[in-house]
Parts: sequence; structure tokens; C-alpha cells
Amino acid sequence: MKGREVRQVTQGQWEVDAFYGVDEKNGRLYYQSAEKSPLERQVYSIGLDGKDKQVLAGATGWNSAQFSSTYDYYVVTHSTANSPATYTVYDRKGKPLRVIEENLKLKEKMQSYGTQPVEFFSFKTSDGVELNGWMIKPRDFKENRQYPVFMTQYGGPGSQEVVDHWMGFDYWWYQMLAQQGYLVACVDNRGTGGRGEEFKKMTYMQLGHYETMDQIEAAKYLARQKYTDPSRIGIFGWSYGGYMSSLCILKGNDVFKAAIAVAPVTNWKWYDTIYTERFMRTYEENEDGYRENSPVYFADRLKGNYLLIHGMGDDNVHFQNTAEMVNALVAANKQFETYFYPNRNHGIYGGNTRLHLYTKMTDFLNEKLKEGGKENQAPKKGKEILKTDSPEKLQRQRTPVKE
Repeated sequence: MKGREVRQVTQGQWEVDAFYGVDEKNGRLYYQSAEKSPLERQVYSIGLDGKDKQVLAGATGWNSAQFSSTYDYYVVTHSTANSPATYTVYDRKGKPLRVIEENLKLKEKMQSYGTQPVEFFSFKTSDGVELNGWMIKPRDFKENRQYPVFMTQYGGPGSQEVVDHWMGFDYWWYQMLAQQGYLVACVDNRGTGGRGEEFKKMTYMQLGHYETMDQIEAAKYLARQKYTDPSRIGIFGWSYGGYMSSLCILKGNDVFKAAIAVAPVTNWKWYDTIYTERFMRTYEENEDGYRENSPVYFADRLKGNYLLIHGMGDDNVHFQNTAEMVNALVAANKQFETYFYPNRNHGIYGGNTRLHLYTKMTDFLNEKLKEGGKENQAPKKGKEILKTDSPEKLQRQRTPVKE
């Protein structure tokens, strides 16, 4: 209690991702870590002396746990990118007692709709930085065809999108786009989590700089694959991801043909201080960092197709960000598309709102990115995930990572 370090309990080139608590009676602590892979999480226990480490949930993919107050029982949630979560009760010795939920109906639905597998990949940028990604290839994929590429990302500090974890929410939209002939891909840029302090904190004082470089490098990597059309690469993001997609189509205007930005930050001066100043310091201390990484200052670089979307009642990234982005684009005489949702907050949902939004985004991609391509394929197996399905099927109450 005097603040003197007694010992370091865990050590290694990996991150501890969650701390579940200490069983003081038995002298053990419980945690989740990325020891096996930055793309995965397993659950462990270890003695307070740093010895006798045990794997409590070690299956490939993503494992998390909830413990009883005495640590005699725990529930493991396990999923992969291609398999929804299962929930199983274990006792202290690691013996499975019963399965609470297997999500069999959802697995049957995946088979019924003919979903495509999520495949992981990695590559090195021109700077020698290794980045991780996943992709969903089109149905009836053929390597001798050139498909349009739809990139999705978030990219914010400490976040992770490229993980072997059931993604839910937009998974079904991505699958629908794959059925329509898109190659859907996601890459985690520098600044994201799971890969240590240096990788995550290097974006300090210049949010957006290395992240944009890495997403442009990812697009170039995908463009080099023989089954992609380098003239038809688009990028999408929401919140920090919308900030990123905006920067990418402006600073990477020779790479991206289209971009969708939902509720984006467009100038760090207009985002909340507790978040912005944590990473960027104040405007007075870091004017160059603010100006060189805010989309409003690069509106004159727009060449491709840009769809800007915002809820007018956004309680997180205020609507001012998009209003000023519109002013900058008009001042630069750049054509673009906008969609505004009155009284909708950062999540843009309620009633038909989410269905309306995703219908618009799908139509935009089909018009600006898909048309004029070399492939001409139609789904042949299983049901189609159609944008005309009922709102009950397509409504996703997705709340993006809140800054």
C-alpha cells in the first residue's frame, strides 16, 4: 500500500486485454490476453507469484469470460470471424458443465444464405510495416476476374477491426455486397490495438497521418492482386472511420474512386477536448498536427465520388463537422453527395432510418463503384441477402465505437 512494486506477475511480447479479478483465498488472478496472436484472445489464470499459468479458455478465435464471485465457476463466450458466439459454463478445474447457447439458428441462417468465409491476410507496406487484414471474396469467386474492392475500417487509437471474432452488425451488409460482386476488405492501420505500445502510440500528436498512409498502402496492395480492379476501389467508415475515409479519398485521390463518410470528424478543433487533447494536445500547442490531418483543409483534392452522411442531432461528432466540410467542398467547387438525418444522433437509427441509410449507401456503391466493371456474375447458390428484405431483417442497431 506504500506504492512499492512487489513483482511483475505477467510478462511477454503481448498485451493483457482484460483483467477479471483476484481470487485472494487461492492467490490467483484471472485475465484475457493476446498472447497467442494479436487477432485472438484467450483467457488465463496465474498465481500471484507469477507461476503456474493455466489456460482457462484457449480455443482458436476470441474468448472472454465472466466469473462467479468466488471464482468457482465461469462462463466462456467464444466466437470466430466465421462462427457466432457460444456460451459455456465451466467449473474451477476447467470442466465444462453445460452449454447455455450455441446459436444454432444463426448458423443455419448463415448456411441458408450462402455466406462467404472471412479470410485473414497480412502484408508489408513500402515502409516495411506489417499490417493485418481480412477479406470476404465474392460468391462464385474466380481469380481471373477483376472485382471492385470495398474497404471498411475504423482505425481509431487502440481499436481493432481485424480480429478472429464474430463481427455481427454489418456482417450481413458485407455478405450482401459480396453476393453482388464486391471484394470486401478491412485492414488495421498503425495506431490500432493488440500489437503493443509502440504500434498504438506512434500516432500521438498527428492523428490521421500514419493511419491514412496505411489505408492507402492497403488499397494499393489490394489493387495489385490479379482478381481486383484497381480503378474501382472504395472506402467506408463511421465516426473515426468516416474521418479516415474522408482523408483517404482526399489524400489518396489517385487510389480511391469512391468514399462514404458517416458522421465524420472533419476538423479536430470541433471534436471534444477530453478525446482530442489526449492524443493531439491543444490547437495552440499543435497547430500543424491539427491542420495537416483535418479533411476540411484538403477539400480541393477531391477527385472521386464522395458521399457525406450525418445525423443532425449527433451528440458525439457534432453536425458542425459535416456542415463545415460542405462549405469547404463548395468553396473548392467540388461536387459530392450528402444525406442528412434530422433529429438522429451518432448512431443514426430508429424506425426505418437504418434501413434507409444502408439502402442509400448500397445504391451509391452500385452506381459509383460497381458499374462499368469487367465481371458479370449473379449469385447461384442459396438465398440472396436482398436490400429489399423487411426492416426487421435488415435493421441493425449499430452504435459505432464511441470516442
